Amino acid sequence: MVNHALMKLGRLRATPDPHLPALAQLWQPKEGADLACDWYSRLSSWPMLANDTVGDCTCAAIGHVIQQWTAYTDAAPVVMDDQQVLAVYSAVSGYVPGEDATDRGALCADVLRYWMIEGVPTPDGGPDALTGAARIAPGDVDVIRHAIATFGNLYAGIALPMSAQTEEVWTAISDAPGSWGGHCVPLVGYNGVGPVCVTWGALKQMTWDWWATYAEEAYALLSPDWLRATGTDPAGVDWAALQKAMAALSA
Repeated sequence: MVNHALMKLGRLRATPDPHLPALAQLWQPKEGADLACDWYSRLSSWPMLANDTVGDCTCAAIGHVIQQWTAYTDAAPVVMDDQQVLAVYSAVSGYVPGEDATDRGALCADVLRYWMIEGVPTPDGGPDALTGAARIAPGDVDVIRHAIATFGNLYAGIALPMSAQTEEVWTAISDAPGSWGGHCVPLVGYNGVGPVCVTWGALKQMTWDWWATYAEEAYALLSPDWLRATGTDPAGVDWAALQKAMAALSA
């Protein structure tokens, strides 16, 4: 079993950035969410992306999102390496490799803005650019389910309790939010128990009660990585309309 207590955190805790549009203004989910959603089974492994030694979780989450999306839309998944992820982390946070004092973490919103404006390097050269991001209230579980099913994942900021260091499934809700620290993960599916995320190079199950207690930020991501040749994402959302609405709100 991985000793999570030795893993690095790195999300600076903050409320969702109000400058990013609310998903509710862009998209209305259908009635009734599916009981389960799996956007991860096509992948047999997830890289650590240096998050065991550096607090780059906000940027490692980008690598996992790109890998996951492209596993479902490309002939082969696009997998960022440690150096590419660390280059993004350095650009956003000022981290200098080898200088531990500069490993201070990053804000989710800052990382998303960098991804949108600068793009991130990938093995084929990139840059991979995010079209936009929209915030979701973490407590709206029905919308969370719909958004994961529609957009393939959610980029999430969580305030980890100390109990998360030793649990195989994140379940206990007695410890204070953030008593361990801030963390960032992509939610790549869900089931009756709760969301499934990628963290520290592996899948992690959490319960819905745990999510409701410790989730602080959630963002739906819009990206060409999730497009198919039809111009719609796998759940049939009108990509052009969403992109236009987000551009108007973000102006």
